[in-house]
Amino acid sequence: MNVRRLIPTTAVAGAVVLGLTALSACSTSDAADGGNGDKLKVTASFYPMQFLAERIGGEHVAVTSLTKPGVEPHDLELTPRQIGSISESDYVLYLKGIQPAVDDAIKQSGVKNTVDAATLTTLENHGSEVSGHDHGHEGEEEHQDEHGHEEHAEGDGHNHGEEGGADPHIWLDPVKYAEVAKGVGKSLEKADPDHAADYKKNTEALVGELDKLNTAYETGLKNTATKTFITTHSAFGYLAERYGLTQQGIAGIDPEAEPSPARIQEIHTIAEKEKATTVFFETLASDRTAKTLAKDTGLKTGVLDPLEGITKKSQGADYIEVMESNLTALQKALGAK
Repeated sequence: MNVRRLIPTTAVAGAVVLGLTALSACSTSDAADGGNGDKLKVTASFYPMQFLAERIGGEHVAVTSLTKPGVEPHDLELTPRQIGSISESDYVLYLKGIQPAVDDAIKQSGVKNTVDAATLTTLENHGSEVSGHDHGHEGEEEHQDEHGHEEHAEGDGHNHGEEGGADPHIWLDPVKYAEVAKGVGKSLEKADPDHAADYKKNTEALVGELDKLNTAYETGLKNTATKTFITTHSAFGYLAERYGLTQQGIAGIDPEAEPSPARIQEIHTIAEKEKATTVFFETLASDRTAKTLAKDTGLKTGVLDPLEGITKKSQGADYIEVMESNLTALQKALGAK
């Protein structure tokens, strides 16, 4: 990427005389496009970041996602080739706190245009006694502060949130996701000023779609028989907060964690008291926990997709469509009037 630096501006005039103009032009364009046609080479950490990069970047970007469809992003381990590809990127978009392996690789990559989506909106702590974002990666992140991991006793040790265990699932709130989209648009304008007008236009179009989605959720969930939903993956804290709902996670933010018998009893009591009807599971994790709990408590099961990846099983082709399916599922479970 530093090829252009090899030809000082003072040398360019001399290069014309020497017939080397073609060489300098070639070097400059190769440096600018990262060897990928004339597109900006973008690396996205997982689907919610990939969607933003593709929709805002449009025809000017070539986007590679580090998380393949169907892979649970929290558990991602990177290959040496993937780590190398990050370093070769012109622009990296990720969400710190979701994928420790990605956070480490990006920190070491030295890519100038690196954007952490968590810095483009406000993160909150939706912690409870079962909010541990735990996947057994003890000690992989040094940025945890005095809040420590001991508080999250229900999990198996590690909290993948930001300082103090902040919830990283910002993309499930269309308003926060729109804030992130605006920040991504501005950063792409800076990274590739030649196409700034297109990035601006694409950002405005996407933010408009997200505004419509937010309105659909607001109106669709205004009048419901209950405000409580139960989920195996506590990813919906921001969504619940935005639309006045209560999320009851069975086993914290780890979708595969087994709930304790005490937690199952607690959920049963909550379901009866709050008239909850449905236990939601997600497309990328096993439905075993949800089915067991539903059987024990007489509840139904349903799918609420945390949109960490799109697969053939997804209830829609992209973020907007799956979020619309999630709204339908919530309206049914909550008894929307």
